[in-house]
Amino acid sequence: MTILKPFLIVGFSGSLRKSSYNSALLHAAAELLPPGVTLEIIDLAPLPMFNQDFEKPFPEAVNAFRSQLAQADALLIASPEYNSSITGALKNALDWASRSPQPPLQGKPVAIMGASTGNFGTLRAQLHLRQILTHVGALPLGKPEVLVARAEQAFDADGKLVDTAARGFLRDLLLALAKWSARVSPPSA
Repeated sequence: MTILKPFLIVGFSGSLRKSSYNSALLHAAAELLPPGVTLEIIDLAPLPMFNQDFEKPFPEAVNAFRSQLAQADALLIASPEYNSSITGALKNALDWASRSPQPPLQGKPVAIMGASTGNFGTLRAQLHLRQILTHVGALPLGKPEVLVARAEQAFDADGKLVDTAARGFLRDLLLALAKWSARVSPPSA
């Protein structure tokens, strides 16, 4: 599938760890994009902890984050699994992005993926993330799922995704996200 107009995916990892498998998964996605699609990867580390006392006006880092999300045609979230759920950093980012005015998650197509050293990938975290995204009005893609298990074997020492099956699932996810976005997003003027 070739995308007719430039199509921007904004991606971020729920992990702040320097050598994060989930951040590496985003970089693998950048290598596997369909023609006509670009991926801008952003860092959640600059976001302050959500506090309603400081949301009017939003802090500068939050404004920049929300602006990047608003400009995206779709989002790609790489979520680790901490204690059977998403990370505090990811929940914090979603809290900032869900606030009025004009919450940039509202009506935004989103694909979810994740990598973990466990045997089930990030299954539980992804289920929880879907629940949160649906609640804030985002439009999470149902399938395909990218659940990279035993990540220490799926990535090489340089952080490159070398698992052939995982690369195929990731390629399928990116193509499905582009198709899903075309179905659920109104055409640009």
